[in-house]
Amino acid sequence: MADLDTNGTATSSRGFHAGATYAGMKTYGEGKLDLGILYSDQPCETAAVFTKSRLHAASIDIDREHLRDGRAQAVVVNAGIANASTGERGLNDARRVTGWVASRFDVPQDDVLICSTGVIGHFLPLDLMEQGVLSVNLQEDGGREFAQAIMTTDTRPKHASIRFGNYTIGGCAKGAGMIHPNMATMLAFLTTDAPVEQRFLQRALAEVSDRSFNLVSIDGDTSPSDTVFLMANGVAGGEPITADSPQAGPFIDALETLCVYLAREIARDGEGATKLIDVSVSGAASTDDARKLARLMTTSYLLKSAVHGADPNWGRIISVIGRSGVELIDEKVTVDLCGYRVFEHEEPTEFDPAQVSKAMEASEVTIAVDLGIGLGEARGWGCDLTADYVSINADYHT
Repeated sequence: MADLDTNGTATSSRGFHAGATYAGMKTYGEGKLDLGILYSDQPCETAAVFTKSRLHAASIDIDREHLRDGRAQAVVVNAGIANASTGERGLNDARRVTGWVASRFDVPQDDVLICSTGVIGHFLPLDLMEQGVLSVNLQEDGGREFAQAIMTTDTRPKHASIRFGNYTIGGCAKGAGMIHPNMATMLAFLTTDAPVEQRFLQRALAEVSDRSFNLVSIDGDTSPSDTVFLMANGVAGGEPITADSPQAGPFIDALETLCVYLAREIARDGEGATKLIDVSVSGAASTDDARKLARLMTTSYLLKSAVHGADPNWGRIISVIGRSGVELIDEKVTVDLCGYRVFEHEEPTEFDPAQVSKAMEASEVTIAVDLGIGLGEARGWGCDLTADYVSINADYHT
């Protein structure tokens, strides 16, 4: 059984080092880390999933180019400026930054990946970036600083690690707003010291992302920078893990446990959020229907507002189900709110609204829907909608 360590980081996997510095890109004040580097002693088999936004950041193009051989050894990340919608200059700037990292650590430039997150339409301050790259001090326990450096409006770093057999998977993620991933999430960096075949690594990451990061939403907006990397350096030894290996199942299970934890932490830390919304859908005609409904639940402003106010208005849930377009059997649909059955047989149950409202005051609010038609199921996560969310985003650029 894999054990999740919420104190673990991306450097919990053997052979990985990280560090961070304040280069001056964040406007929150000196002392806030905003440039980090994650590095492996050995070249890594590397998998990635990216945003499907057609107006994506320059880093996406550079990373796709550098990952043609499925290998990488270092990642440089800056927070505060997304380097998105910056044209040819943005691409050239990103190339220069990866070149500095390659020279600093004596690795091929094609083995250096880059991510940028922050305000769209601003160019990277190359003088600050260069000094930042030169000043980062890599450490075996530098994962915590790296997790802090990638944050933007996050209120806390999100990181963990998990053991399975002789191997470790570690990682961190950032994201608090503009969260509605499509084949990736905001930014997530995963590492493992297990030897994993690249094709299996890519398949595993894509599958697990669909069951974790792709089912978290804060506001329904997808970032142009969304990226997840999974790097396997194999320093723990052993036979390469492939789709047919006995370790394939345990590897995927451990990876999913870690990614679900990080996805939940992203939702929990949504901009202005006070509550995590945990939605489970069962009895759907297909997995796609279940996922569609779960994502709609976490993006309904009316439902998110009701959760914030601890209002047991189950009609908000029914409304989302009704407009979703998913298949269902009317008389078999059931809705549970915080463990209380509030709707079944096409009518409300005799629940105590005050009792349910009291339960909704907790930091986690659960919604369970059964569509009564098939075996499809999914679980997704979101957060309540607060006045602070509006305030944060009204002042984000100015």
